[in-house]
Amino acid sequence: MEYEIKNQFLNVKINSRGAELASVKSVNSDTEFLWQADPEVWNRHAPILFPIVGRLKNDTYQYQGKSYQLSQHGFARDKEFKLLSQENDAISLVLRDDEASLKEYPFHFELVITYRLLNNLLIEDLSVKNPSNEEMYFSIGCHPGFNIPVNDQLKKNNYYLQMFPSKDHIRIPISKETGLHDWAKRTIAATDTPIELNDELFKDDALVFELKEATKLSLRSEKTSYHINVTTENSPFIGVWSQYPKTANYVCIEPWWGLCDDINADGDISKKRGIIKLAPNEEWTGKITIALHE
Repeated sequence: MEYEIKNQFLNVKINSRGAELASVKSVNSDTEFLWQADPEVWNRHAPILFPIVGRLKNDTYQYQGKSYQLSQHGFARDKEFKLLSQENDAISLVLRDDEASLKEYPFHFELVITYRLLNNLLIEDLSVKNPSNEEMYFSIGCHPGFNIPVNDQLKKNNYYLQMFPSKDHIRIPISKETGLHDWAKRTIAATDTPIELNDELFKDDALVFELKEATKLSLRSEKTSYHINVTTENSPFIGVWSQYPKTANYVCIEPWWGLCDDINADGDISKKRGIIKLAPNEEWTGKITIALHE
């Protein structure tokens, strides 16, 4: 099912499948900001990553002596969420554990995704509750893809990404072959200057940076007023990605509370780098803010 929220600036559509954004349009110009899931390139818009981010080593993990399998980015993006509440400019959708999820992920949970509009801002609130009497382990992430408008005068490489505050960040290398990271080979990346977009930028997979503070990542060009700012208050990592070698005019800006497995991971989910441990009957919250300009 598809839901809609809107205000005087934005019209937003959300799929119940995965609680995934499906369209983010300007009311004034009908400009579509969100990637439209071309199946020949990348067939998603903005999936929610839960209960893992990225890939597990051998798609397998262990918990309390038992082995479980999860595919890349987890199962939430393919599950039907239920409507929790809706207003003209806000909506909340919920996913809870069930018999099928417990076979892959032996934790009880309540995952709530809320989208709110405030002028030209789209605010995405994330909530994970642990309703059980045992600790739970999870990661979560946002994966929105944004259109890069081009024309006869404006090319993809006229756009760039810029991080604020403007400073160098630690980059964590991801292997395109395995989908795993190599923590020992992380480097300092020159993110104090703009990163020009081009098709070769993602040939080795996503660019993943470690964050130490609230960060804004901006997609912009000096040749157009169209730009998008993604701000994360507390995610420890952020990824930037676009499909390669299939390429198209979009880029994903992805705040992550978690990471794919390290190449040397032993599979124990309780020891997984970046994993969140949530105490019984506690709630975890996160938030990103997307500012859309044209």
